[in-house]
Amino acid sequence: MAAGSAIKVLTALAAAAASAGGFPSFSAPRAVTAGPREHLFASYYAVNAWSADGRYATVLETDIRSGLPGEDDVATVGVVDARDGNRFVPLTETRCWNFQEAAMAHWLGGAPDTQFVFNDRVDGRFSAVVFDLPSRTRRVVPHPVSAVSPDGRWAVSINYARLRLARPDYGYGGAGQDARAGVTWPEDDGLWLVDLASGKARLIVSIAAVRDRMPGVTDPRALAYFCHTVFSRDGKKIFWLARTVENLAGQKVVRKWETTAFVCAADGSGVTRCFPDGWGGSHFNWLDGERLLVTAQYQAKVWSHVLFTPGRDDYMRLGRGLLDFDGHGVFSDDGRWMATDTYPDKLGERKLMVMRLTDQAVLPLGAFAVPELYREQYSRCDLHPRWRPDGRMLAFNSVHEGTRQVYVMDVSAP
Repeated sequence: MAAGSAIKVLTALAAAAASAGGFPSFSAPRAVTAGPREHLFASYYAVNAWSADGRYATVLETDIRSGLPGEDDVATVGVVDARDGNRFVPLTETRCWNFQEAAMAHWLGGAPDTQFVFNDRVDGRFSAVVFDLPSRTRRVVPHPVSAVSPDGRWAVSINYARLRLARPDYGYGGAGQDARAGVTWPEDDGLWLVDLASGKARLIVSIAAVRDRMPGVTDPRALAYFCHTVFSRDGKKIFWLARTVENLAGQKVVRKWETTAFVCAADGSGVTRCFPDGWGGSHFNWLDGERLLVTAQYQAKVWSHVLFTPGRDDYMRLGRGLLDFDGHGVFSDDGRWMATDTYPDKLGERKLMVMRLTDQAVLPLGAFAVPELYREQYSRCDLHPRWRPDGRMLAFNSVHEGTRQVYVMDVSAP
C-alpha cells in the first residue's frame, strides 16, 4: 500500500476510534509549507510555535536536505501566516541552527505578543536575537537560548560549541563559544540564567557541581556536558540532562553515553536527581508545575514514557505497555492528552499517536514513511509533535511526501 493511502486508512480508523471512545477527532494531516525548499518548525518539539492569536507559526526554510549544517550554512527564519493561505513570510536569517532543535525560537508572550527569540551568530558569537514582528527589528542578547520561561522574561543558556563537540547534531558550527574541549568537568560552565531584557547572565549550576551525582560515569576522560533544558509550566523549575561522552577522536565522536536527569529551582538551588541509577533519561515535557514526563529506561530495563514528581518515588509508566519506546511525548495545555511519536521501524515508518491521560488509552494517528535520504543521522526528520496552545491543532515535521515540510492536523473536541 502506498504511503499516502496508508495514512488515509489510518486517519479514517483514528476518526472512527475517536468518535467511539471519547477521543478528539483528528483531520488528515496537511502540509502548511511546500517545496522545493525544506521547511521545519523553528524550535524543538516541546516548544510552542504559535503566536498567541494562532495566526503565525515560526518556521525555518533551507536549501540543505541532508548532512550536518556548517557554520556558514544560512537558514531563513520566518512565519507561516494562517490568515493568508499559510503563506511563508521570510523575516530574517540565522547561522545557529540544526535539524533537531532548529534555531530554538520561542514566543516571548505578553501583550501584544509580537516578539520571539531565536539563536544566531552575531559578530562571531553565539547569541540570541529578539525579533519584533511588526517593526522587523532585531535586538541582540549575548547568550544563546536553550529554554525560555513562560513569562518570556528569563532564558536558560548552555554551551552550544561544547554540544557540537559531544553531540554534533544538536550544537552549532563555528567558534561562537569556547567549547572548553580540554576540560572534562568545567567549574565555569553549565546552566546560565539569562535576563532577556538586560542580557545579563549568571551561572546557576556548573557542570562540575553534578560530578559526584553521576555514579555511572567511570572513565575520568569522559567529557561532560549539559543539554535539553526546559522550564516547568509555572516557570519555577528547570529540567535538564547531564551527559558524558567517551572516545572523542578529533571532531568525530565514538560515543558511549551516560545520562542523568536533573531538576532544580529557577535560581539553581535544590538540584535533584530524577531517577535511580541506570534509568538515564531522554525526552521530556512538564505536565504542570510539579509533574514531569521523561522517556527513560523504566526500572533500568525498558524504554518507557514515565510520569513522576521530581524528588518523590511516584514513577508511573504510561500507556499500559503500548508506549514502551523512546518517543517525543508532549502534553496538551489542558493536560488531557499526550501526543508522542516513534523512531523508524523496520518498514522505515515513524508512528504518531495520542494518549488520553484519564485512562491511558492510546489512539494511533498515522504512520509516516522516511525516504532513504532522510535516514542520515545528522539530518534525520523526527516527527517532533506539538500542540497549538488552544488544543485545536496537532502539528509535526515530516518527510513522507518526499521533502521536509510542516504538517498540521485539526483537532475537534470529543
